[in-house]
Amino acid sequence: MRDATVKAMAGPRPVVLSGPSGAGKSTLLKKLMKEFDSVFGFSVSHTTRKPRPGEVNGKDYHYVTREAMQAAIDNGEFIESAVFSGNMYGTSKAAVQAVQAKNLICILDIDMQGVRNIKKTDLNPIYISIQPPSLEVLEKRLRDRKTESEESLQKRLLAAKVDMEYGKEPGMFDVIIVNNELDVAYGQLKEALLEEINMVKKRPESS
Repeated sequence: MRDATVKAMAGPRPVVLSGPSGAGKSTLLKKLMKEFDSVFGFSVSHTTRKPRPGEVNGKDYHYVTREAMQAAIDNGEFIESAVFSGNMYGTSKAAVQAVQAKNLICILDIDMQGVRNIKKTDLNPIYISIQPPSLEVLEKRLRDRKTESEESLQKRLLAAKVDMEYGKEPGMFDVIIVNNELDVAYGQLKEALLEEINMVKKRPESS
């Protein structure tokens, strides 16, 4: 039986943003949310990893136990889920619906595994890939963060290599943005979403 829950979601068309860690997705998202704070809503993902310093439960992620997350996935409450570096990550239907119910464009920040899973649903988002100019640039950005162990860094680089290859597959993404210069990349991102942004601005506020 096809899952009708996702199809029934009302509200603006969601946006799936994907790309390797270090490509600049978070920075671009922050700019977007700052300029259009009344247009976009962020889908808060679930994860079984521990919070990093400064991260807030319910804002950065919903931090849950592996048992609780697996039970929810088995219960069909997630649109997509994946395992990365031993931790589970996922997007719940409730997280997307909470944003759409406010007449906001829901942004989903997910990896390629998640993109493939969402392609199997009726969510019908706009797929946007944020890519680094090269693996070398990405490695420098990740090293400059000084948040990763060497083993973790190598895992992320390997994942990024696969991610960049996936991104080149025809029809996988509606828009591919190479983040070489932040302002240029941001301009491209805004342009890709302008039609949806304008539609949300014209809609009456949902009660």
